[in-house]
Amino acid sequence: MDYFITIFLSLLLIASAIIDLKTQKIPNLLTLPGMLIALGYHSALNGLDGLLFSAGGIGVGIGLLIIPYLMGGMGAGDSKLMGVIGGFIGVKAAFYAFLIIAAVGGVYALIIVVIYRSNFGGFFRKQFDTLVNFILIQKYIPDIEESEKSRPKLCYGLAIALGTGIYIFLDTTGYGFLS
Repeated sequence: MDYFITIFLSLLLIASAIIDLKTQKIPNLLTLPGMLIALGYHSALNGLDGLLFSAGGIGVGIGLLIIPYLMGGMGAGDSKLMGVIGGFIGVKAAFYAFLIIAAVGGVYALIIVVIYRSNFGGFFRKQFDTLVNFILIQKYIPDIEESEKSRPKLCYGLAIALGTGIYIFLDTTGYGFLS
């Protein structure tokens, strides 16, 4: 990974995490130009191969988080941010970064649950019931209650930024099994 990608992506991820923590949204003003810059950068360096590299990464990046978005588990900005990451680092690297992001996101979620455990009474039972209903009737029916509105929200942009930062660190320090 070259320095431009490392620096630009790091700055974009820091901005995304800060904005997500403050507003619980990742704006298109960051994600869409990020994708265009990734496409343009790789196209300028490697022509059609660079364009395909970046476009494939964007597709995979978005695709990795589209199902959680469609199920209401995260915002569209999270999925688009993952697309930006894929656009810069490509398909394979986006998948490896996603694995690290998922691990970071899991730890982050556990920390939130432990800190705010009183707000999560019966939450896991409801999730299990929703899964069973989905399997039995093959339709997703979200369980929306007033008490869930008071639950703390997970700002997944933070997990995406930290997980990608870890991936970038591992990649630049020579852990070749990741690339």
